[in-house]
This record gives sequence, structure tokens and C-alpha cells, in this order.
Amino acid sequence: MKTLKIGLIITAVGLLFTGCGRQETVNEDGTSPVKIGMTVQSLSNPTWAGYCQAIEKKVKEQGGRINYVACDSNVGKQVTQIENFISSGVDVIIIHPADPRGVEFALKQARENGIKVIAWDDNLENADLAWLIDNHELGYTIGEHAAKWINEKLDGNAEVAILNYPQLPILLDRGNGIVDAITELAPQAKIVAQSSAIDTKEGIEKMETIFQSNPNVKVVCSIGGGGSVGANEAAKAAGKVTYDFGIFAADATQPELSAMKNNEGIRMSVTVTGTNKDIADKIWQMVSQLHADEAVETKEVFRVFIPVTHDNVDEYLGK
Repeated sequence: MKTLKIGLIITAVGLLFTGCGRQETVNEDGTSPVKIGMTVQSLSNPTWAGYCQAIEKKVKEQGGRINYVACDSNVGKQVTQIENFISSGVDVIIIHPADPRGVEFALKQARENGIKVIAWDDNLENADLAWLIDNHELGYTIGEHAAKWINEKLDGNAEVAILNYPQLPILLDRGNGIVDAITELAPQAKIVAQSSAIDTKEGIEKMETIFQSNPNVKVVCSIGGGGSVGANEAAKAAGKVTYDFGIFAADATQPELSAMKNNEGIRMSVTVTGTNKDIADKIWQMVSQLHADEAVETKEVFRVFIPVTHDNVDEYLGK
């Protein structure tokens, strides 16, 4: 009877680690599949929802496991998520930090437990790889295309609204880049409003308010796809979408690309790295490299910018 009890205990413990009785798969080299914990700021933002879904698909195709969660821009919640990843024994943590300083200690603990860390958008001290954007340059690219529109469609004169997000330093840099480009390249244009919008709901609400106070706004620049999609919806509802009205942004989400294809208000959005599949492929490459303990040439990996317009939208729509 005692032997039977011990056997039952061993079986029960085994079930906890093999997923309700399923045997742990083993790679050809005898190693276990990579286990990934991913925490991002928000999944209500279509940009991040798309990234996570594509990454999950890629990881599963490669035989790995991933659990992705959102912290809703709450650093305390994100720290708890990191602690849960440590407890569950993940091999790699991918983090888009809500507060870079606030997550450093938890990530230090993760690395002390042998977990590799990929920092997305922030060059964190306690990360093995940092996948980075030159955010001022990205903002400048957005503003550059907006300025070209102003000069070509509006004879250099336009009222401009900017949807930024200064709560995050990296997005503050991006917003500053937009301002710098418009100021330098379309000096007669006037920035009449700047407001914070990170997702579609905020984009709609903020643009409705801006249109009420500044009905002659012809150009909108957004730091991200959530704000630009919201601005587009607000512009359509207000009857503002004309041949010379334009929204310029980053992320190139599928809703943005659909609006672009349909000749709505969105005229350009910068995709960073490429399609969601391109992003998933790159993330998997970095995860595999770290999991295999391969040497990393440089900790900082900068991403490329690809402006998407009506002319090349078909290359990215539905991808």
C-alpha cells in the first residue's frame, strides 16, 4: 500500500509538468522544447495583438510553447507576470516593459535563474538582447511623409494634429521626431493640437475633440496604429476624408492597410521590420539563438523602417 501511494504521488507530480498526462516532447538532440513567457503593455492595441498571435503561431510550428499576457500598462502587474514566468520555469522571457526601471529587478532575478531575456523597444540592463527602434528617426519618417503631403497637396499650408503618447519615453521620442520633421520640412504648416492616444478608442475620442476645436485640420500624425485607426474612424464620421486629408502613422496594422487600400484617411504607415510574419520569424531567430546559448555579436539589434502607402499596400495587406 505504501508503494502504491508513492507511485500515485509521483504520477500526480508528473501530471503537473506534462500538461494533464501528455508526455513532454523532446527534440532530436534530446533537449526539451523552448518555453517562452511574453508580457506586453496591451492587447487591446491591434498592433500588439497581431504581433503576439503571429509569434504564437511561429513558436507552435517550431514545437515550442508560449504564454503571452498583457499588463495593461501596470508595472506592478508586469512584475507579477515575470515572477510567474520564473516560477513556471520558462526558458526565455520576452518583455515590452510598462516601466523600464520598474521591471529591472524582476528581470535580474529571472536571469539569475538561468532565464534569457529579450527586451522589446527598451535597452534594459537585465536583458540578453534588446530589439530596438530609433524612435526619433521613426517619428521623423512619419513627419517627413506628412510634410511631403502638406507641400504637394496643400501648398505647404496646413493645420496639423498629432496623436502622441508622452507617458512612455520611447513614444515621447517618436512624437518629438514627428514635430521636428514637420517644423523643418513644412515650416508654414501649423501644429494646432497634440493629444495622447495609444489605441483606437482613444484615437476616436481625441480626434472628435480636436475636430470640434480645430475643424480645419487636414493632416494627422499618430505615433502608432491604434491612434491612426481611431483618427480615421473619427474623420469618416465627421465627413473629413477628402482628397487632401491625410493620416500618417507607424505600425501598418491590417486595419490601417485596409483603410489605405480603400482610399480612406490613412495615407501612409511605417511598418517596422515588415509583416507580422516577418516579426515572428525574427523573434523566433533570437529566441532560438539564446536558447542554444549561441554567442551574440551585439546586444542591441535595431529594426528597419518600411513606409507603406497605397502604392505598395498589397505587399503587406493580409500578410
